[in-house]
Amino acid sequence: MFVVASDAHVQHDPPHEFLDGALIPVFETPARVTIIRAALEGAGIGPLIAPRPAGLDAVRAVHDDGYLSYLETIYERWVVAGGAPEAVIPGTLAVRWMACRHDHPLAAPGYYTFDTSAPIVAGTYAAARAAADSALTGAALLLEGQRFVYALCRPPGHHAGRDMCGGYCFLNNAAIAAEHLVRSDAGVTCAILDIDFHHGNGTQQIFYERGDVLFVSIHAAPDYQYPYFLGYAEERGVGAGAGRNLNLPLARGAGDAEYLAALDRALTAIADARPRFLVLSAGFDTFEGDPVAAHGGGFALSAAAYPEIGRRVAALGLPTLIVQEGGYAIDALGDNVVALLQGLEEQKV
Repeated sequence: MFVVASDAHVQHDPPHEFLDGALIPVFETPARVTIIRAALEGAGIGPLIAPRPAGLDAVRAVHDDGYLSYLETIYERWVVAGGAPEAVIPGTLAVRWMACRHDHPLAAPGYYTFDTSAPIVAGTYAAARAAADSALTGAALLLEGQRFVYALCRPPGHHAGRDMCGGYCFLNNAAIAAEHLVRSDAGVTCAILDIDFHHGNGTQQIFYERGDVLFVSIHAAPDYQYPYFLGYAEERGVGAGAGRNLNLPLARGAGDAEYLAALDRALTAIADARPRFLVLSAGFDTFEGDPVAAHGGGFALSAAAYPEIGRRVAALGLPTLIVQEGGYAIDALGDNVVALLQGLEEQKV
């Protein structure tokens, strides 16, 4: 299995974030990639390749031009305007129905950000572009005939909407890859299965009115967990996307049995849709004791769940791009990633 990863991720290393009203060190750090890469090497999973540089057009197919310009320029503009140099974190959040786009560097973060957990530093844009390139390279490898490719993306992406960042996410790597796949030929469809603990609100927003990309998400119920305002079961898509969005929210404390039952529902929906490709937004914050998920109440998946998830996903028989999302239980993260990937490759279809 090809593993696509860039060293540029280290340029995104903000010192802190706001979480539940407290200024704390960020959980989403470069150490996550270091640990995952060491585990992959130890398990003999590879080869590891660098992403192919992609132009901006593939990113612009998903994200708003003004938003991309904001991501590229805001850090320097923020500092010049007197913002704290440690990180760009909005102090005033726009309410979109009563707001116009604002270009002042101390105001723009409030327009393009929906929370305070996506701090931007000088290297954030470069890191996010490299992560998107990793996902695009993975998509290209599927088009070239690979069955499975793992894109080790950092920063993650599934909370990023068309013109908004949040939840550690800036560019929606999974959405960018899926868009590239469906544009590869007439009539190509794709499914995105999001198994991160948190709902992929950005991915849902991007494809909610689209019929060519099915979005299925298994996640903590927004009644009690971030991102709170999307992820309910009744959200099924609109227009051409009606019936093409499936949310499977789970209760606090869900364990292996509950999770795998939801996974079977998700996989049945995907099989019924008969997509050409699958993009798996793979978060590992579903693991018991994950420190980010613990804020509000997490799941209790055991290590044994991850190879089983891989086996069941592989049984679909679809060319699959695995895109790294969350997962912050550092001591177990590498092993859980390896377990999922090994489960995928164990299943013979």
